[in-house]
Amino acid sequence: MFSSFSSSVFLTGLTLSLSLIMAIGAQNMHVLRQGLRREHVAAVVAVCALLDVALMAVGVSGLAASLVQYPQVLDALGLLGALVLVVYGAQALRRAVRPGTLQANAGGGAVPVGRMVAQTLSLSLLNPHVYLDTVVLVGAVGAQQPLGTQGAFLLGAGGGSVLWFVVLGFGARMLRPLFAKPMAWRLLDLLVAGMMWSIAAGLVARSLHL
Repeated sequence: MFSSFSSSVFLTGLTLSLSLIMAIGAQNMHVLRQGLRREHVAAVVAVCALLDVALMAVGVSGLAASLVQYPQVLDALGLLGALVLVVYGAQALRRAVRPGTLQANAGGGAVPVGRMVAQTLSLSLLNPHVYLDTVVLVGAVGAQQPLGTQGAFLLGAGGGSVLWFVVLGFGARMLRPLFAKPMAWRLLDLLVAGMMWSIAAGLVARSLHL
């Protein structure tokens, strides 16, 4: 898995991770809220990032190891992953047509760090999209990479997740004025759609051996 390093595979993992995680859902809004409150930001960021990395590692190593003897199944998973990315990209494009604005309530009383960690875990682990994105989708794309480069892919994918949560949590107060503007959301979603469709095209080419 870590026998060689490929910068292109690393960048594939990085862009896939960022394109999947940039959509503002419940987990990201939770990180943003804590960043705006400046409350247990490090703990929340660490839980989200480490959980993503762990699930990605399970997906990449598990699928790569179990499916190496079944190339047809791996190709089918690659095509399925491409289809999911196309759908996600279309959703991002639709959001770009009707962009929203950032609304994260910074009020409320302080919460003990233990309860905040538990709340963060529940928001993450009880969301089925987390498993689809990290274990299944990232795992399928990682397993598609050349033999021995899965480590580089995982490093890129995990690094993208860590980078995003750090920026989101610790840069929340600086990001709030920016994402109060619909144009910022439009540009972000257009970028996400482009990255997803680009990776989907690569997956189709590898799965069909074009």
